[in-house]
Amino acid sequence: MKSGSKEEVKSVGVNRKAYHDFTILDTYEAGIVLKGTEVKSIREGKVSLRESFAQFEDGELYLMNMHISPYLFGNIFNVEPKRKRKLLLHQPEINRLKGQVQEKGLTLVPLRIYFKRGLVKIELALARGKRLFDKRKALAERDAQREIEKEMKDKKWGR
Repeated sequence: MKSGSKEEVKSVGVNRKAYHDFTILDTYEAGIVLKGTEVKSIREGKVSLRESFAQFEDGELYLMNMHISPYLFGNIFNVEPKRKRKLLLHQPEINRLKGQVQEKGLTLVPLRIYFKRGLVKIELALARGKRLFDKRKALAERDAQREIEKEMKDKKWGR
């Protein structure tokens, strides 16, 4: 690749519920350890991040509850759809995240899964859970913004 060219990133799945339930503070890119049939399923877009989260075990970071549908032609090589999967981050990043999660009561939530240079990557977010009134406030702000845009559009067209 040329040094000035843009990297090709193909998004496969997005966790829209995370944006609704959490306030996103910071994001990280992590690799993920997968089996061959899982990669083929992800290429077909048969992945769900809806209920998934990241958890620390023995000094390593694992993604829990991510559902990857079994590959149709995978027969005996298919694995359990919701098994825990190891995330690949540098050790200083893992230590920093572990400290923030333990001290500040934050959560690690996957935002999206994508292919970058042929490798599967996960965008992890360091997030704080929203309370009910926070969600209502966000909805009200979004509705107000929509109304403003509608009025501006109507004025532009002379309605």
